[in-house]
Formats: sequence, C-alpha cells, structure tokens
Amino acid sequence: MAVEAPPRTLTDFLRSLRAVREFQRKPVADEIVRDILEVARWSGSAGNRQFGEIIVIRQRETLDALASIGGYTGHLRGAALGIMLVMPGDWPEGETFDEGRLAERIMLGAWAHGVGSSVGWFSAEGREKAKQILGVPGKKQVVRTAISLGFPARPLKRGHRKPLSELVHEERYRAS
Repeated sequence: MAVEAPPRTLTDFLRSLRAVREFQRKPVADEIVRDILEVARWSGSAGNRQFGEIIVIRQRETLDALASIGGYTGHLRGAALGIMLVMPGDWPEGETFDEGRLAERIMLGAWAHGVGSSVGWFSAEGREKAKQILGVPGKKQVVRTAISLGFPARPLKRGHRKPLSELVHEERYRAS
C-alpha cells in the first residue's frame, strides 16, 4: 500500500535525516516510542525471519555505562533513550545486513516524530560488556549496534554530500 503523498515529499523527508548527537533533556513520549518500535517491527529481513531483537533503555545510569565501554557510543550519554539491537549471531553476513536495515528504519521512524538519533557501535571488547550490562544471555548473540534518540538540542544543518557524478557509475565502474 503506497503512502498518499507526492513522491518528492517522501524523498525530501528521507534526505532530511541527519545524525543527532546532542539532545534536549526532554523525554520521548511512550506513544512515540511505541510507533518507532512498530516501524522497526515492519523492517525487512532475509526470509522475513525478523532476526533482530530490541532493548529500549531509558535509565540514565545504564545509558552512561553503555556510553563508556568502547566503540562509538558516547552519544548515548545525553540521549533521552537508547535502543540496542540484539542479533542471534547464527549468520553474521545476513544478520549484519538486516541489522543495518533495522537501525536505519528506527532512525527514520523516530525522525517522522521529530526525534533525532545517531547510530553507533560497540567495539569487539565492548560488545561482551554491553551484553553483561543488558543481561543478554548466550555466547553467540551479538550486541553491536546502539542508537541514541531524543529531541535535537539545536537546529540541524544540511550536510555536504559528494555530487552524484562522483558516486554513481553507469554499466561499469570507472576509475577516477
């Protein structure tokens, strides 16, 4: 079922997503979080298996602990909430692809409500520590992706992007 909106309106929305790493000290309403999670639930996955599980964290102490265990997770420190993705660890290549899809879907669902976000990851050493902090059982399960969410502390700037001519190749790769 297509959304009843002009395509350019939708693509403008998709292009407007920016990483937000500084947040207002304002909670995100439960109904917004629920809607973001519903969007996540409908994210595509290989074979429609829905590999990823989600942990929502609101407690400041937990966010601070996760922000300091290694990797690119410092932005959790000021977030209103964090979302951690838990993957089963059975099929690293496929799960990693779907993990990225799920993270982006969460970020877009949040942005539809004006909630900013940033995606980060735990270092190899930080992953085991994150599992301990979050109570994730099992040796195979992977906790790698951390998403911070909250209302942006300041207006967002439009980022610079390379022109399509530097990114897109027609028919064959051309060396620069």
